[in-house]
Formats: sequence, C-alpha cells, structure tokens
Amino acid sequence: MDFGATDYSFGEDCGVFGMYDLSGGDVATTIYYGLYALQHRGQESAGIAVTNTFDDVDKVFCHKDLGRVNKVFNEENISRLKGNLGVGHVRYSTAGASTRENSQPLVLAYIKGTLVLAHNGNLTNAPKLRRELAMGGAIFQTTTDSETIAYHIARERIHSKTAQEATVKALRKVQGSYSLVVASPRKLIGARDPWGFRPLVIGKLDNAYIITSETCALETINAEFVRDVLPGEVVTISSDGKIESNLELALPENKTARCIFEYIYFCRPDTTFDGMSVTKSRIIAGKILAKTHPVEADLVVGVPESGNMAAVGYSMESGIPYGIAFTKNTYVGRTFIKPKQSSRVKSVQVKLNALREVVAGKKIIIIDDSIVRGTTSNQIVEMLRNAGAKEIHMRVSAPPFYHPCYFGIDIPDENQLIANGRTVEEICKIIGADSLGYLPLEALKEMSGGLPICDACFSGNYPIAPPNEDIRGEFDK
Repeated sequence: MDFGATDYSFGEDCGVFGMYDLSGGDVATTIYYGLYALQHRGQESAGIAVTNTFDDVDKVFCHKDLGRVNKVFNEENISRLKGNLGVGHVRYSTAGASTRENSQPLVLAYIKGTLVLAHNGNLTNAPKLRRELAMGGAIFQTTTDSETIAYHIARERIHSKTAQEATVKALRKVQGSYSLVVASPRKLIGARDPWGFRPLVIGKLDNAYIITSETCALETINAEFVRDVLPGEVVTISSDGKIESNLELALPENKTARCIFEYIYFCRPDTTFDGMSVTKSRIIAGKILAKTHPVEADLVVGVPESGNMAAVGYSMESGIPYGIAFTKNTYVGRTFIKPKQSSRVKSVQVKLNALREVVAGKKIIIIDDSIVRGTTSNQIVEMLRNAGAKEIHMRVSAPPFYHPCYFGIDIPDENQLIANGRTVEEICKIIGADSLGYLPLEALKEMSGGLPICDACFSGNYPIAPPNEDIRGEFDK
C-alpha cells in the first residue's frame, strides 16, 4: 500500500502486538514477526518490552528505537529480551513528534510494580488530561497522548483491586480512539474504544495468547484467530488462560463507528476487520465504481497496493480486462516518511514506473483509494501519458476528502485538501485525467458489511465532537 494515497501517503498511528506464553517460553522473537506483519501501520519507530512472570515481574527488558522493525531489531538485541509476557509496537506519529523518546511501548515503574503499554489511536481530550496530570505533579517523558493513558491506569491501580478494573476506570476519562495492549506484572490486557474505530483481535498459539491490531499478524505466526475485541470491551488474560471480559464502556451497536479508512487503505488485504474481509471490501468498492462511473476502456489497473483489489472489482463488474501497469522498487521507503512535498514527489518517481508495453496506445482506467492534495495523482497520470496511454480515466474507491480526522489518520487541514471548494471536473483538470469518478458516500457502509462506520473525513459527521484545540502535534508547543 505504498501508493494508496498517492498524493499524500497517509500516516496512521501504529500497530500493537501483545503476547503471553503461559508455559513460560520467551515471546520476543514471535512479537518481532508479529510487528513485521504490522509494519504497514507505522514505520517511524518500533519497540518490544518483555517480563518474566515466573521470576522478578518488576524487571522489564525493553528495546525500542526509530526505524523499521528489521532496522531496530537484530539477533543480538532480541536475545536479550527474556520474558514470557511482552508488548510490541510500531509507530507513525499523529500526536507527538517522531523522536526516540516517543517510541513505544511505554514502560512505567510505580508503587504497584510495572506497567507496559502500547497504543493505537488518538485521544481528542489529551491536552486537557495532560494539563490536569501536570498540575498534579506528573513529569512527562514523551509528547504523546498515549502517556496520559498510562499515567491514569497507574493512578487508578492504586485504588483498584485489579489492573483490569484500573484500566476500565482510566478509560472512562478519555475520549477518542484507542486500541490498547497493556501488560501488568502477570496479566495481558487489551482494550478497544467504545466506537471501535481501530481493529483489535485475540489469537492463540499453542499455550500462548495474543492481542494485536490485525488478523494478518496472527496468520504470520500461524496463530489461531479466537475473536475480535468488541468495541468498548476490556479483556484480560491471566496465568490460568481464561479470557475475562468487561463491557462497562460499551455503547449500543448502532453508535459504534469503525474507521472506514481501515477498509479502504490501512488494513492489509489479508486482514479481516470485525468479520469483514478487507479484500472483499475493496472488491465491493471497485464494483460500485464500475456501476456508478462506467467508461469505455481497454484495461483496468490499480495503484499499488491498496488500489489493486478495487481495480479487480471494477474489472469483474465492467468486463474490462484487469492488468498491472506499474512496476515498483520495493527497496525504497514509503513516501510519507519524507518531510517535504518536493521529497515525496521525487520518491514517487523513484518508486513507481509505468510499463510502456502494457499501456501504450490504450484507454486506461486507473483505480486509486483516495486523492488528498492531488500533486502525486498528477504525477502518476503524467507517467502513464509518457508511457503512451491514449486515455486515462481516474476512479477513486473513496469519496472526496473534505474534513480532517481527529481519531488517528494524518489528514491535512481543509485548505490543503484538493476537493475543498472545487468540483470534480476542476479536480480532474488539475490531475490531468480524461475523466474522474469518486465512490458515492452512501456506498461506504456496504464496504463494512453493514456495520456502523465513521466517515467524518468525507461527510463531516463526527461521532465524537471535534476537539477545540490542536491534538495532532506536540503538546508542549
């Protein structure tokens, strides 16, 4: 999915992976492979923290740093992570700068022992919570919203019978999106916000339990899928192997709001999100595009990777052959890692090339998952024209972006969005295509299999009131 959002290349804030081997086996290596499967969710930093529940449970071994999983970890530092209970994390920053200090998991030592936490999501009331903690004497080591959750769990644990009870109490205070994995001395805890914005699943491998962001991470390590963590659920896995559930935070099902962009772009195609196959979801989007925006053409192609399955769907519905029009240099980093737009454009040119033999002299339908600023969409259309394409018809498997996201997607402000104040015809002219068609807003729910969704970045209908202050940068600015 390196080119899914071709003119912006979205950042999403993280993947989490927790594992508890009840037999006492070391879990760090397995967590490493799980994080590798979640690398698409964050490439700025990676980390693993483990403890041994059969020994000194207050001793946590942790290694984390900036970079991808295979850069941060090697055989030597993995071998030093001895423990049967562990938490791993890959990060893309939407709140807090990309620094080593902001890498996760977070490890806290407090009066009840140790607490390890990894977070996927964005809290809309994080600045308020942070100020309250600071006024109470808290000293922060990071500029992330995740640290406020860890502090609140630690505070509540002092007056609670269990770590699960403390987690529930702490999460009552937060607003926004979160999928959490928490390790207390002898428990693995998973929590998902009441709206269910981000995915979180439970798996089992021999005598070990896993809580992680996507089912693809379970398949990578040959673990069995047990079930999804429900929206608003806090689950606890203890040394007896039982899964204890707490649903005090849950909302009625019709008030849940899964992020539709998980289906459109973020999840790996081999993931199932709340019972809906992501591959199936993207094929459905392509079929709907073929019905709502038909055009005569010779070939349907996708922008790798997240445009590919929608292109397959368009081909299936329209009867127009599906083809591969681009070759990728897989050894180049994702474009969103580049800090400047000029650098992103250069990265696109380096990473993606049109196959002249495939497109020359043909009318091409190109499927992409979104257009944000439009700059790189223009580059790709130009690339196809230079390769000899006769006509280029852009189809987008999402509606136009009109609004920013406050729940974990790094979408720019309205004035940077190409759809802001422009018609589809005007956007088409800017990107240089012969025609342009977007997925209708009303089609989104079909992509989730009928489950309630959040489509606020397209519709402006936020399930939670947007924050009245910036939550997407460092809190100490």
